[in-house]
This record gives sequence, C-alpha cells and structure tokens, in this order.
Amino acid sequence: MAETTVVHLLRHGEVHNPGGVLYGRLPGYHLSETGRLMAETVAKAVGGRDIVALYSSPLERARETAAPLAAKLGIEVVQDERLIEAGNLLEGRVLGQGLAVLRNPRNYRYFWNPMRPSWGEPYPVIVRRMKSIIDEARAAARGHETVLVSHQLPIWAIRSAAEGRRLWHDPRRRQCALASLTTLTFDGDRLVSIGYSEPAGGLETGPTVPGA
Repeated sequence: MAETTVVHLLRHGEVHNPGGVLYGRLPGYHLSETGRLMAETVAKAVGGRDIVALYSSPLERARETAAPLAAKLGIEVVQDERLIEAGNLLEGRVLGQGLAVLRNPRNYRYFWNPMRPSWGEPYPVIVRRMKSIIDEARAAARGHETVLVSHQLPIWAIRSAAEGRRLWHDPRRRQCALASLTTLTFDGDRLVSIGYSEPAGGLETGPTVPGA
C-alpha cells in the first residue's frame, strides 16, 4: 500500500504596504502587524500536525510567515527560489484602486496577451518551477507532511494545473486568501485530493495588492 504524503502550500500573511505598490520581488516588504498575527494563527492551527519539513520563498514576507511555524515545530526553514513570487514587469508601480493600472496609457503595452501573460512570467514557467519544488518536498517528506510558503499567483497556477483548468484567469477570482492553505494529498506519487482552508480567515484589514 502506498504512503500518504501531504503538501501544504501556504500563502504569506498581510504585508505593510501603505503606498499600494505592486512590490512583486522587490526587497524590503515585511509583514504588517496583522500579517504577523496571521502567521502566528497558522502556526497554532497546524503546528500539531505531522510536519517534518518547511520550505519558503526567499522574500521577507514569506520567511516571516514561516518563522512562527518553524519555531513551534523546532525545524529550520529551507529557502528555495522556486517558491518566489511571479515575475512582473509592472513591479514597483503604484496600482491604485481596483483595475486603475489598466486605465493608465503607460501600461497598455504590457497587456497585449492576457493568456501568457504578457506583463509577467509565463504561467507554464510558474507551474514547472512549482511542480519541481513540490515533487522534491514530497519525496523528502514521504509518508508525512510538509509546508511550502509561497505567493498567491504561484499557488493558484499550480492548483489550476493540478485541477486540469486553464492557466489564464481573472486575478479577482483566485481562491488564495492571505495566510491560506492549499493542501495537496498524495497516495504514493499520485495526487488524490486538493483542499483549501483559511486558518487566519477574518483577520484581513482591507484590500490587498493583486498577485502579492
């Protein structure tokens, strides 16, 4: 009988970003006070599970989200570039409310192909790198559980691929809230179920930057 292995994809908590910047992979963006509370809440919710390994995107907000869980479990966080935020040519711009970025003529040149997407890292590339680290983490934690801390778009892209859905989508319809868990359960090497939960649900203080 094959062993059951569980891979949890954890999105980071809320970020301190009063300027509404699309920070992407820029350094210096840390969790807000609410974001730290989200990270603590997740650690309490899953800290009693059979988690034997913990991986994180190298960006500050992801590492800070992983820290309380690492402390509770008594294990080290392994940083891995494959979990990083999606590349985005609009990185560093102030987005404003809603879809204001789409109404700025300076940005029109980026939106010629939403199915790629033309403004950032191609969806298939994101899926390949996420699958690579998931497969590696699953093998290392075989028969147990592991947590990978990443970002909204990479998590949503690999979930969409796993569920056989198209990769291009409306960003407003991603089911991947701050500090949420997308859970992949494997029977041996076969994916048997995908779950979703929000241990820190209700703690968000306002709208967030898409794709963060």
